[in-house]
Amino acid sequence: MKSIRILLLLLFPIAVCSQSIGNNSKNDYQLVPDNDGILVEKFDSINVDENKYNTNNSVFKPGTSFKYAFEHLTAAGEQLYFKVNSDQKSWDFVAVDKADSRTIKSVVIQVMAGNPMAQYVPDYNQTTIAYIFLEGEPFSMSGVIENEANVWAHPPRDHYFKILELNPFPYIKAPYAVGTEWTWNLKIGSKWGDQRWKTWDGNIDNTYNYKITDKAVIKTPLGELECLVIESTAASEIGTTELVAYFHPKYGFVKLNYTNIDGSKTNLVLTEYIENEMGG
Repeated sequence: MKSIRILLLLLFPIAVCSQSIGNNSKNDYQLVPDNDGILVEKFDSINVDENKYNTNNSVFKPGTSFKYAFEHLTAAGEQLYFKVNSDQKSWDFVAVDKADSRTIKSVVIQVMAGNPMAQYVPDYNQTTIAYIFLEGEPFSMSGVIENEANVWAHPPRDHYFKILELNPFPYIKAPYAVGTEWTWNLKIGSKWGDQRWKTWDGNIDNTYNYKITDKAVIKTPLGELECLVIESTAASEIGTTELVAYFHPKYGFVKLNYTNIDGSKTNLVLTEYIENEMGG
């Protein structure tokens, strides 16, 4: 699965194309497994609509924004944030009492219209999302897969968030009911390693196990929401990681509680949801 870092300056909101986006009135695609086993839409070759991977989305609708509060907890329980350095590549942890306006405490996920990733990956078959950490700063893009069979999303994976590559990705699979179980596999290269959590040589094979374990009403910044609880683990030769995700049919993954490869924790909580700004 690919992500692209875009060296552009960005001010909210992201400019998106103005054509109307609506739900498909009929299924004009087949669902087929991609290289990683996730079910994706396959359209007839004559369908050149740049929004064809977006129009059936209920959660990740173009123009919609999701803002998540973020915290890192060390294995000893210390709360930390992080700051990107002036080279836009390196980063450092920041103690809570040292935080300033450049400290990353949240991430905004903006759903893009069209298929902007296709300029880098011509056969890209996902809905494109952008990850924004600070207004006016470079941002990156990757993708989500949403259809009636499954919802799967790349987490943010820039800077500190590279640590999440080793964890289960946010993922829910039909039937959307307590008891549903599934597996997934992914090869992960050494570029995702960091001395601050774990390094390795070559590729590792991560094996994931997911299960919908509960339907629960949880308190969130958006109010009380009834969510499906997905518990998941990832295991490889370098260790294990975990994710407990809370999924809502409108807001998507409203809470993501990760246990990382080094025993630290990453918590993301949805704090703001901005409806489709395109009016479609």
